[in-house]
Amino acid sequence: MRQLPQPVLFGAAYYHEYQPSPRLEKDLDLMAAAGFSVIRVGESTWSTWEPEDGVFDLEWLAPVLDGAYERGIHVILGTPTYAVPPWLARRYPEIAGERGTGQRIPWGARQEVDFTHPAYLFHAERVIRAVVGRYADHRAVIGVQVDNEPGLELLHNRGIFESFVDHLRHTYGDVETLNREWGLTYWSHRLSTWADLWTPDGNAQPQYDLAWRRFQARLTTDFITWQAGIVRGFTRPDQFVTTCIAYSRPAVDDPALTASLDVTAGNPYYAMQDSLALPDQSVAAQGWTTSGTWSILQSADRMYSSRQEPFLVTETNAGAIGGSAMNFPAYDGQWRQVAWAMVARGARMIEYWNWHTLHYGTETHWVGVLPHDQIPGRVYDQLSILGAELRKAGDLVAGLTPDAQVGLLYSTASKWGLTAQPALALGAEPDRDSYQRIVEAFYRGAFDARVPVRIVHDTQVVRDGTELMDPGETARTLSVLLVPALYVASDHLLEWLRRYAEAGGHLVLGPRSAYADEEARARLEVKPALLSKAAGVSYQEFTNLPAPVPVRSVGGALDLPSGAHATGWADSLVVARAEVIVEYEHPFVGTWPAVVTAAHGEGRISTVGTVPDANLARALVEWLVPVAEDAWRAVATASVTVYSATSGEGRRLRFLHNWSWEPAGVVVPVGVRDALTDDIIERDHEVSLGPWDVRVLVEE
Repeated sequence: MRQLPQPVLFGAAYYHEYQPSPRLEKDLDLMAAAGFSVIRVGESTWSTWEPEDGVFDLEWLAPVLDGAYERGIHVILGTPTYAVPPWLARRYPEIAGERGTGQRIPWGARQEVDFTHPAYLFHAERVIRAVVGRYADHRAVIGVQVDNEPGLELLHNRGIFESFVDHLRHTYGDVETLNREWGLTYWSHRLSTWADLWTPDGNAQPQYDLAWRRFQARLTTDFITWQAGIVRGFTRPDQFVTTCIAYSRPAVDDPALTASLDVTAGNPYYAMQDSLALPDQSVAAQGWTTSGTWSILQSADRMYSSRQEPFLVTETNAGAIGGSAMNFPAYDGQWRQVAWAMVARGARMIEYWNWHTLHYGTETHWVGVLPHDQIPGRVYDQLSILGAELRKAGDLVAGLTPDAQVGLLYSTASKWGLTAQPALALGAEPDRDSYQRIVEAFYRGAFDARVPVRIVHDTQVVRDGTELMDPGETARTLSVLLVPALYVASDHLLEWLRRYAEAGGHLVLGPRSAYADEEARARLEVKPALLSKAAGVSYQEFTNLPAPVPVRSVGGALDLPSGAHATGWADSLVVARAEVIVEYEHPFVGTWPAVVTAAHGEGRISTVGTVPDANLARALVEWLVPVAEDAWRAVATASVTVYSATSGEGRRLRFLHNWSWEPAGVVVPVGVRDALTDDIIERDHEVSLGPWDVRVLVEE
């Protein structure tokens, strides 16, 4: 990863051009007083950079960069390509994106264009070269963000479709191969020529859908890679290039997208107030805004997973988010808690959106650091405390490597496969977010068990038949690997998973795993395909569960609390040599076990045939990773979490959070120093945590 300034960067997006009255010096002085070390500028205002075709106004930003540099504030410069100016949309209407073939996206929001269109690319390159060429050598600029939250649309423009056909032609060679690989005999879809391929608007074939989504993500990756290449013609070796990712975007494959960049950057937004309380009784659905304390850690772990290294938070909550009807600002202390949780999981920057609450436009009520009256208030005061803490902790917390006790295999292809053919339902309708729902059930189980997770992508394990991670080494570093909903998988990947268990790892197969091949075709092999013999279990049938089904432990292997349930789905597991450890309490579903386990080689494979609720998921992870094995984990309580990481100098840090209104105390199992107060706490002494409090401890 490109070297970043120390310590953890701290700041906000700053749009002086949006201010209704000049106040640059005052804003920058307030930022400096709050401990800001970075601002992000310039990415949203193409029409300001280029008010008319070929007419550039580049000097308006210079006072902002000069003033930031004078105060020791770094700058991330953005390219403005995601929000096209009206003159460009007017003069080149053909660049409009299409959500359906011939159905143009109306101009008036953002990201409405076909970013592959030559006319758009010509003008985008010109403005990139003008802006970055003017400011890349400014002493304040430490990096460039290209575009903004790419991958919003699945574009159906004719040129994109024809490129898709060409892509298929180069991939499969001829239509007969495509007919065979996609099973186009079905419903009389066999092609006689490439011209027979139908547009995706009315497509119902899952193989087509998966190829289309892969292609759309590739377009996004190619676009960002193209921009990064232009920018690198101007940047210095000490400047990074990135883009900010909204991970819920439909046309994003984040490991591929970030491969051509210097560092991952993401925009995690989350519900505040009681949504961060522990114990967590929330059942809120996840979306572009997540809900639940566990989702904060999951967002951070997803960002870390993109490149398996520390990351930047380019946008996150300053105040209430989501528009005029979503007004839930954080409680005192919650900004500190979330920021330190992100740092504990590898964040190298915490940047808020945005500095001042906008006085006009779509996001008028998306509250920034300063309110509409621009007088510093509670948000500013709370963030000033955080800024002082980050300065105090200094280099100690910059670029941490977060600890992990279990791995979780993430598969973007399986997410797309289960979008086309969802496993779960929402009432009478299929749940297009089935993949996320299953994965989140397992991740939350690990969080509730207080076990840190390392998310690993399937394409980081095996890609194009090439093994990128050694299964034996992985078994030594991640002794448990959760594999929920791995619906789409190659033979190579399934063989790698078997070898992981054989080498001593504990492989945990969740529902819908090892069912389809790389084309999302149901496999001919006994399920779980290529793993059934090693797992000692198989199944042919499965059923949805319209209501939660109670489960019970068999033989006392799992300490199941009352109220543990299976939800959503049940594979009809048939045991060959596996041991049953959880069964359903139901006259029909109870014919089959819910969870089984079997030794394989030096390790073990456990098969979970259902989507566990929070109680069952927690019990599973506590069985997989017993609490007794970790003295620090044992001190966690219902409201207190303990996460750990290692600094670049090899120091072990412990992050203690109290997600509650009630004060809490934790008895530390080793001697520590408080990194924020320099207090020394001896072994077996208590560390106190106030309401919504966090302590950063260094093991002595």
